[in-house]
Amino acid sequence: MKFLDIGEVAAQSGLKPSALRYYEEAGLITSVSRHGLRRQFPPEVLLQLKLISMGKSAGFSLDEIAGMFGRNGMPNLPRDILHQKADEIDQHIHELTALRDTLRHVADCRAPTHMECPTFRRLVEVAGKRSKKRGQAGKAKAKGNLPSS
Repeated sequence: MKFLDIGEVAAQSGLKPSALRYYEEAGLITSVSRHGLRRQFPPEVLLQLKLISMGKSAGFSLDEIAGMFGRNGMPNLPRDILHQKADEIDQHIHELTALRDTLRHVADCRAPTHMECPTFRRLVEVAGKRSKKRGQAGKAKAKGNLPSS
């Protein structure tokens, strides 16, 4: 089996060698040997790095991602947690869509001032209620009353 040195992995993955060393320290990837001072990785590390990138994009922490790899470094993806994260992303998309629509309304509103626009005032009230709920949920989560995401 041909191993890839850290420079080759960096070039093929687009990651800096320092990031690869950090990922190895965090237990996300594993080098198999050294050639001089250069770490050597199995070719499978490129798949692992793509999965790590995808996990980070989805909002998983590095600790959560590390838990998704088995001892052999191959993915062991917990489907229930992936469903939960997908649901969180759906909620975030819904909130961002509402925010986008609010901004578009504010930009296009023909009322003399925004405070004279009943739609704008209603949207501000709804946004305030959402913000208050998120703040309360964050406090409960910090106290350990809600499961972490």
